[in-house]
Amino acid sequence: MPRILVVEDNDMNRDMLSRRLSRKGFDVISAVDGQQGISLAVEESPDLILMDMSLPVMDGWEATRLLKAKEQTRDIPIIGLSAHAMSGDKEKALNAGCDDYETKPVDFDKLLIKISNCL
Repeated sequence: MPRILVVEDNDMNRDMLSRRLSRKGFDVISAVDGQQGISLAVEESPDLILMDMSLPVMDGWEATRLLKAKEQTRDIPIIGLSAHAMSGDKEKALNAGCDDYETKPVDFDKLLIKISNCL
């Protein structure tokens, strides 16, 4: 069963994503900010990371750049999540190192396809 790290500071979003992913058979771990996300990625070696881009302590852009720079975590696929649907945000996420990008509110069926493609 693939392990997914959900890095999301909003309790409701994190809980909803975690529960829905668990029901689909994924092993889910979660972090509430970018720094904790990096620590858990190093400790737990998840198969995929769902990274909110607007996070406290360290934002998702910087956390993604750091994860992709580390030999130990650079090959973990990262899907960036953002409520910002502004022109250029997807490109910014991909340039930071995200393997894919999804806007919030998350279309769960679409997200599952992206997760499958990344795994």
